[in-house]
Amino acid sequence: MIEHDSHTLRAIAWSEIFPWLSIARVFRISIAARVLALAAVAILITATGWGILGVIFGTPAPGFTPFAKCSWLAVTETVPNKPPLLEVWRPVDEWGGRAYWSHDPITGPWTLLTSPSLAALANTGGSFSGIVCLILCGLLSVAVWAFFGAAICRIAAVQLAADEQVGLGAALRFACRKWPSYCFAPLLPIGGVLLAAIPVLVLGFIMKANIGLLLGGFLWPLALVAGAFMAMLLVGLLFGWPLMWATISAEGTDSFDALSRTYAYLFQRPLHYVFYAVVAGFLGWLGWILVENFAAGVVWMAYWAAGWGSGDAQIQAIMSGSDSLAGTGFAGAVLVRFFAGCVKLLAVGYLFSYFWTAAVAVYFLLRRDVDATETDEVFLDADASEQTFGLPPVTTDKAGAPVAEDELPATEADAEK
Repeated sequence: MIEHDSHTLRAIAWSEIFPWLSIARVFRISIAARVLALAAVAILITATGWGILGVIFGTPAPGFTPFAKCSWLAVTETVPNKPPLLEVWRPVDEWGGRAYWSHDPITGPWTLLTSPSLAALANTGGSFSGIVCLILCGLLSVAVWAFFGAAICRIAAVQLAADEQVGLGAALRFACRKWPSYCFAPLLPIGGVLLAAIPVLVLGFIMKANIGLLLGGFLWPLALVAGAFMAMLLVGLLFGWPLMWATISAEGTDSFDALSRTYAYLFQRPLHYVFYAVVAGFLGWLGWILVENFAAGVVWMAYWAAGWGSGDAQIQAIMSGSDSLAGTGFAGAVLVRFFAGCVKLLAVGYLFSYFWTAAVAVYFLLRRDVDATETDEVFLDADASEQTFGLPPVTTDKAGAPVAEDELPATEADAEK
């Protein structure tokens, strides 16, 4: 007698029930060597550029302070010389003011990269040179990350969707071709804000006079409409600009498509967006604990092992850059700290590599929610390293047996043989 087990549950497709579980794949992609290197170089260029602009224009405005010292030190000091997990017993005030639990690969990069633009927007009454400095810092950030962030997003998009590896050269070539689109995508809403502000600006000049103020009172509802339009553009840009990079990387389109999809997904599924961002932020924070402690452990174990030979006092002098070291000793200490800084810089790169990779994962989920597009659909470039190869077409021979097309003889003469 045949037993029917059609109602027996064999397996559960958790990825179908909870599609946001795909965010867990972000960590593995973000710690790839080429992705960490791209992020590390980009943050170092950004920090250096901001430092140079800060020196040229002076301290621009309250709320944003360019790196006042060497950009290399400012970045590498994010990671300590000793794993923080070995010091969790210390009170916070004994850590030299360092807030260990404040690092988050979602809000951290987002806050850092948007700080110049937000400071320029909020500091309308500041000095002209300060506002110019902030604007240039913002434009520099867009230009740098439109290349390096684009390459990271391209690698993440193909790997998340097609589970295929994209070479570093292919990712950089894609970013180079699409660089104008990445640059102009976040600038288009700003252009819309400026155009909407011009009529209100003219109205403001008219309102200097009493009769003009009366006219401005009647026209003020139009000014409020313009203000609502500007607020909508800025809110969408403020919270959705990472999705623009993800759109171009996944779809291979231009700035206008990136702008359209970003605003559509953001305003149609705002709660979904917040939920995905929270999940990505929590998983990224756990990953940062691992990455930071591992990088600090690498540096610390090297110092610890060398300390058995040179002595703890010498190691402390090297770590702190003490004035007791002079001549060749000072040069050697600089080299030691430089190579240790390279390890720390890669760890800091994780904060940004995870940020861009998570943006792509969130974009795929929002696209699935709004457009019902499967998360495995992605634009594959003509670059040979991005081509995928499936099974050959199956046909039948003269006898009717199924065979692969590449197994068929090229000519009838070959068939006779």
